[in-house]
Amino acid sequence: MLTLEYSLIIEATDEPDFFGFYSPDLEGFTGIGQSIEDCIYKAKWGMLEFVKLLKEQGLDIPPRNPHPKIVIQNEQKLEVA
Repeated sequence: MLTLEYSLIIEATDEPDFFGFYSPDLEGFTGIGQSIEDCIYKAKWGMLEFVKLLKEQGLDIPPRNPHPKIVIQNEQKLEVA
């Protein structure tokens, strides 16, 4: 069972031990990890800390996602025009 309160996107890079992650539900929340498991672990605790900081700063806290998902995909590279 997922214990995350928000959805998580994990992106694999060209490096086998470097993954980026972010939450589409928490604007500004990002991180990196050395494995998928590492990303999930860091995201779980990082989201709690991120929400705590939003509260401390008096900022709006997005509602919990009742059906959070973890999506694992290849890195979406930005194209420069």
